Amino acid sequence: MTRKALLLASSSPYRKALLERLGLAFTCASPDIDESPQPGESGESLATRLAETKARALAEQFPDHWIIGSDQVACLPDGSVLSKPGNHEQATNQLLQSSGHRVLFLTGLALLDANSGKLESLCEPYSVQFRELTDEEIEAYLLQEKPYDCAGSFKMEGLGITLFDALEGRDPNSLVGLPLIALNDMLRHWGRNPLLENRPGPERT
Repeated sequence: MTRKALLLASSSPYRKALLERLGLAFTCASPDIDESPQPGESGESLATRLAETKARALAEQFPDHWIIGSDQVACLPDGSVLSKPGNHEQATNQLLQSSGHRVLFLTGLALLDANSGKLESLCEPYSVQFRELTDEEIEAYLLQEKPYDCAGSFKMEGLGITLFDALEGRDPNSLVGLPLIALNDMLRHWGRNPLLENRPGPERT
C-alpha cells in the first residue's frame, strides 16, 4: 500500500503529544461528530464507533491521508459509562462514583485510508483501581488539574496517578487517550514502520 500523509482526527493536546512520540510527520484536524451513545450501546461498541466516525468525518476533506481516530469511555462496575465531565460538578460526581472501585477504560482506535475506505479498528482496555478518595482530596485534585475534558475526570500524565491503587493493561498510553502499541501495529501492517522511518542515515566521514 502506498504511503500517505497522516492525519490525527482530534484537537486533543494529549493525543497530539502521544502521537509525536512515534516520530512521524502528521497534521491534526478536529472532526465535528455527535458523541452521544446509542440506546443499549456497550462501552466497547461506543468507543470503537466514535473512533471510526471521527476518522470517516474527515475523509472527504483529506482524501489523500491515512486518518487516525480515537475516542475513550470509562465503565463503572455496574456498566454505566463515564464520558467527559465538562464541568466541576460532573467531575466531582464521577470521582465519587469511581472512588474505591475498579473502572475499565476503553479506548477506541481506527486507522482509515480516506481514498480507498480501507479501515482497521479495535478497542483497547485498561483497568484502573481507584483508592478510597475523601471529598477533600477530590476537591483539591479538581482545583489543581481541572480535568473537565478527560473521560473519568483525571489526567493520567499529571496528578491523576495519586488517585489510584493499581493499574492494569497492555499500554498505559491508552489511558491518556491513544494506544500507541496498537497504532504502531496497524501502521506496520499497512507498510509503515516508525522505527525504520526514524533511523538516521549513514554518517559521513
